[in-house]
Amino acid sequence: MADAGLIVLVSFISPFRSERQLACDLFAPGECVDVFVDATLDVAESRGRKGLYGKARRGELSDFTGIDSPYEEPENLEMHLDGTGATTADESAEAVIEHLWPAGLLAPPSPDGTSPEQGRS
Repeated sequence: MADAGLIVLVSFISPFRSERQLACDLFAPGECVDVFVDATLDVAESRGRKGLYGKARRGELSDFTGIDSPYEEPENLEMHLDGTGATTADESAEAVIEHLWPAGLLAPPSPDGTSPEQGRS
């Protein structure tokens, strides 16, 4: 999809810096934006709906990020979002959009408030 010029958002836990770098290395320089959604372990656990944190705490799952396996925070933050709930999802989405404009990855809205795609017929 990225080859077709689309912006692709991928959300996954990638606990190791080296793995995140491998993912970004698949793209041309400047085409990959690593967004760090910073949430405490308590917040992440409270949002978990599958009971995986409990299983990891009981020893039923091993190498579980945040329990018995580390999470390596990005060293050179490109985008840092508050994932604790202090910032709304809409505010976080707006921050990502505002980051993409100056990076040349997304066209800003037209003066009339429409995106360039909305103005096409």
